Amino acid sequence: MSMRSDGPRVAVVGGGIGGMATAAFLRRAGIGATVYEQAGELGEVGAGLVVAPNAGRLVRRLGVMNLLERSAVRMEVGWEFRRWRDGEVISAEDLSEACERHYGERTYTVHRADFLDVIRAAVPGGAVRLGARCVAVEQDDDGARLTFADGMTERADVVIGADGVHSVVRSATTDPSPPEYSGISAFRALVPADAAPEFARRRAHTLWIGPDHHLVHYPISAGRLVNLVAFAPAGEYTEESWSATATVEEFLAEFEGWDRRLTDLISAAGTPGRWALLDRAPLTRWTSGRVTLLGDAAHPMFPFYAQGAAQALEDAATLAACLAAESDPGQALRRYEELRLPRTTRIQQVSHARAHINHLPDGPEQAARDAALADGDPLVANGWIYGHDPEAEFSGTRA
Repeated sequence: MSMRSDGPRVAVVGGGIGGMATAAFLRRAGIGATVYEQAGELGEVGAGLVVAPNAGRLVRRLGVMNLLERSAVRMEVGWEFRRWRDGEVISAEDLSEACERHYGERTYTVHRADFLDVIRAAVPGGAVRLGARCVAVEQDDDGARLTFADGMTERADVVIGADGVHSVVRSATTDPSPPEYSGISAFRALVPADAAPEFARRRAHTLWIGPDHHLVHYPISAGRLVNLVAFAPAGEYTEESWSATATVEEFLAEFEGWDRRLTDLISAAGTPGRWALLDRAPLTRWTSGRVTLLGDAAHPMFPFYAQGAAQALEDAATLAACLAAESDPGQALRRYEELRLPRTTRIQQVSHARAHINHLPDGPEQAARDAALADGDPLVANGWIYGHDPEAEFSGTRA
């Protein structure tokens, strides 16, 4: 792809999935971008993520689906809800055919680091500057200036803040106040497949739900690992770093009394990670002049719909389309926000509400929830998520 000579100079702050996707979609649109990443080398902490159809179709458009299929696991069963005490299956979706039939793509699970490598493959090596920690963004009549921790400064026509929930760029666009603690903490772990029970090695996205807790597991890394992520009351725990750890005993204590198969899986977890989930009300504005936000910097959301990475990809595709179509960068960024903010706000809200639904104590409300799950079809009910195509939406609004 040749770069447009009249395109804006774009600076992307943050080299995670959202930042790399932004550079990749801009390049696809003929617009060059430089990614500034504070780390000295690229990588993703954490564990697994779900690549739902709305994300998969965008990966395919970047021309890197073959790389995803090498490291990911194609799901055959999805939204398999199980009761906490005995593992009774409340409901399950057949993803082997229905997903592609409804949405034209499959659902995959993948390690976050592998997914970053997949998206990174669509970005030229010279477009990424490592060890560049942005500490300030200022605007003037000619564009924006970025200042870095080492004293370096750079100018750009457009600045994209893809620097996460603790975004530095956010202070140049909107409310810089920090997020609040949600009262929920998360555990995560990777279990080698040969140490995991057979039920956890299936190509299934399984959710165990019970009082005040739930746990999700699925295979990743071409089936070599099983990813676990669990949610429990945080109590006094407020450590937010993904490098923080817990003990298996602490993890097991949260799920005491749950089905033995699940606790056996937790027992094989090695050293689990633990972090407190942050909560932020949806922002009403992302953009100011030549600066805007993307991904978690714009709309951090609870992971209960597994849409964090997918929404960052959707942001990136929309942003690239807007910048390619509009000669005025400020107008392009306002159009991007106009298209994306309502959708991401809705997903933030339903993800937030899911914590209450998943964590109901046994009783009439829980029984009604289980009956609704058994009678429902989450794959179809969430079609507004999985069937969305941001590039088609952009084209339709310009028709």
